[in-house]
Amino acid sequence: MTLSFLPQLGFVFVLIFARLGTMLMLMPALGEAAVSSRIRLMFGLLLTLVMMPLVRDQYGALPDSLWAAITMVLGEFLVGLFVGTSARLVMSATHVAGTVIAFQTGLAFAQSNDFVQGIQGAIIGSFLSMVAVTLIFVLDLHYLLIAAMHESYTMFKPGDVLPWDNFAQMAINTVSASFKVGIQLSAPFIVFGLLFYFGIGILSRLMPQIQIFFVAMPANIALGLLLFMLLLGVMMMWFMEHFSQTISQFVS
Repeated sequence: MTLSFLPQLGFVFVLIFARLGTMLMLMPALGEAAVSSRIRLMFGLLLTLVMMPLVRDQYGALPDSLWAAITMVLGEFLVGLFVGTSARLVMSATHVAGTVIAFQTGLAFAQSNDFVQGIQGAIIGSFLSMVAVTLIFVLDLHYLLIAAMHESYTMFKPGDVLPWDNFAQMAINTVSASFKVGIQLSAPFIVFGLLFYFGIGILSRLMPQIQIFFVAMPANIALGLLLFMLLLGVMMMWFMEHFSQTISQFVS
């Protein structure tokens, strides 16, 4: 009886974990910074065990040299980095929208810790990010993220040359689309801000002896929050449609 299959099995496990673990650490909802790194690591190991019977046949034999093994691990890591980062960039639309909304409603200086980015940001942007992550689980879109992990083996087969030009083009398209969606989400507030500040400017010219801007600031915040309450559902459904369409690019 021999255990010669163990080195091959262990190496394949490392390769799969290098790809899936990197994706998991970067993907939205599944790899948020607010979640303990130990929990994410454990989930990555379990996901690797589940995926291993499905994708292990796509890997070749154990390489003869250490450099070849390192190159294969690095290639899997880069694929995971690209797919995970692309999915993470989609969430930047909520930050763009939240920042624009905060500026237009006079809440730009209201900062809070953003658990998605791990840094401080506009409180409305942090709220939109939290709602987006919640809706990903409510609408079962986290299954779409796991499907994208599995389908990455169809798009980027192990051992193939990485398409760097396609990587760069897709990254540019993802960033531009996220910025576009963020502006579209905040478009009603841009119109609201233009009308409100235009009216404030006229009043300040008619009554120069009154600091009309400071007097009208509570009304700006109140009307902005009212508009935000009325449009939140439509905004998030629009964003979730964009999110599902973008992630679906990785699912055949």
